Amino acid sequence: MSTAEYVPSRIKSTDPLHEPWSLTEEEREVFRQRSRASRLARQAALAGTGEEPVHEVNRPRFDPLTLMPSCDPNGLTTLSLFSGGGGLDLGFDLAGFTHGGSWEILRDAAATLRLNRPSWVVHGGAAGDVRDVDWLRYRGSVAVVHGGPPCQPFSNAGKRRGAADPRDMWPEFVRAVREVQPEIFVAENVAALASSTFSDYVDRTIIKPLGRQYRIQRVILQAYEFGVPQVRRRVVFFGFRTKALEARWVEPRARYLRPGGVPNGLPEVMGVRKALGLPDIGHDDVSPTIRSGLTGPRHTTSILNSVSAQKRFEALQVWPNGVAATREAARAFVAKNGHFRLAVADVALLQGFPDSWRFAGATYMQLGQIGNSVAPPVAYAVASSVAAALAK
Repeated sequence: MSTAEYVPSRIKSTDPLHEPWSLTEEEREVFRQRSRASRLARQAALAGTGEEPVHEVNRPRFDPLTLMPSCDPNGLTTLSLFSGGGGLDLGFDLAGFTHGGSWEILRDAAATLRLNRPSWVVHGGAAGDVRDVDWLRYRGSVAVVHGGPPCQPFSNAGKRRGAADPRDMWPEFVRAVREVQPEIFVAENVAALASSTFSDYVDRTIIKPLGRQYRIQRVILQAYEFGVPQVRRRVVFFGFRTKALEARWVEPRARYLRPGGVPNGLPEVMGVRKALGLPDIGHDDVSPTIRSGLTGPRHTTSILNSVSAQKRFEALQVWPNGVAATREAARAFVAKNGHFRLAVADVALLQGFPDSWRFAGATYMQLGQIGNSVAPPVAYAVASSVAAALAK
């Protein structure tokens, strides 16, 4: 029987869902020392007194815009809920849809949307709280309602509380669809929502309330199959108001093969190192799933989501912790093991955002927006399939 004495965390948190780790004083001291060493190393790098850089500033070879050629306007208007950093919004925009409005409760994420598309109507902060919106005023003028309700209630990386989690916003998405009555709705979430664990929840919260008005299809999409250099499985729900729309719709199909996969006639997607323009080390692969650090008491600049992800990044000789604000800062802040340190722009690229798409807020907030987003090329494929179904 263990006789270890656990001590409380010093991290202050008002998050009712925060569950501190059970650690001894010795274990907590190890974390404190690591944090202190990292902080001092970062300060030295910023002051120009750190270790001599071992990597050049990289020049990426991957351009996500080649996967998302801009389409002519199709005259169809969309509304975006839980818009975040704009993954779905950008995909639908490039596929030719007219942006009718975005709702996003995080002020920095709303600022990101305005920064990149000043002409868009963006409701941010308190005004972006979908719980306070009367959607009836949009009925008859919107072709598509799309959004990615918060995934934390269902993610394997969380507590999987489902409806018991106060962040569960699926009922609000359903309310918006029922009030707006678009021709098609599109909703994205973590693949776990399509598992047997949440089958009752999906049936009760999504299928039954919308099933009388909409013919609902759900598909699992893998990001690297659409050209994004990352493993990222997500479920997408499509709802069609008529049989004709459903009959015309074609499910988005895989266009790329993972590096080293069984040949099937498709081209290989770029691996991380090739995408970022890093030297060939004889090994390359797609990135593990990029996580968002916008939960818990302490926001981080790490994109790791598991021990296995850490091992895969090590094999790629990429350092995923302490992501830097810029590529220049990443070069100056030498990783302890000498591996290539990622910058925010690199993480955004691995998520499928073009270099021209800028993010607002502190570094951790920018990374949170990226990690929470729908990969834009996946969103573009979804939007293109919807546009084809709506074409007359």
